[in-house]
Amino acid sequence: MAEYFTRFSCLLDVGTIENAARALDIYNDLVAQNAAEEPPAEPFLLSIEPEHGPTRLWMRDPGTADPQLLITFVTRCAETFGLAGRWGFQWVGVASEARIDGFSGGAHILDLTTGQTVEWMSSGRWLADRLALGDAS
Repeated sequence: MAEYFTRFSCLLDVGTIENAARALDIYNDLVAQNAAEEPPAEPFLLSIEPEHGPTRLWMRDPGTADPQLLITFVTRCAETFGLAGRWGFQWVGVASEARIDGFSGGAHILDLTTGQTVEWMSSGRWLADRLALGDAS
């Protein structure tokens, strides 16, 4: 039986070293809140790595993770630190074994100032919509 995984890796610049340290507290609070959910979402990993700079948070899956939990975290950081502009990330969905429905992906763009989604897309939905256009002709 195939297992399904959601993979991503992205950065968020929180502006200062102090904000980066505070972001770790936001992350720990979110993970604790998430653990109380039934069922909990698959958490992501968070770290500050020298090669990315001291104000940039590296967020990635540990094998699989829930993109919505990442979006919630980024939104909380944006609100707490007064971040502005746009931020986005891509993800991929993949099965552990070859399956017809074993591949997907998408992207999400947030307005950090408002915390609102600017746009998002799912490659599976995109493909289905484009194929359906062929039926209409």
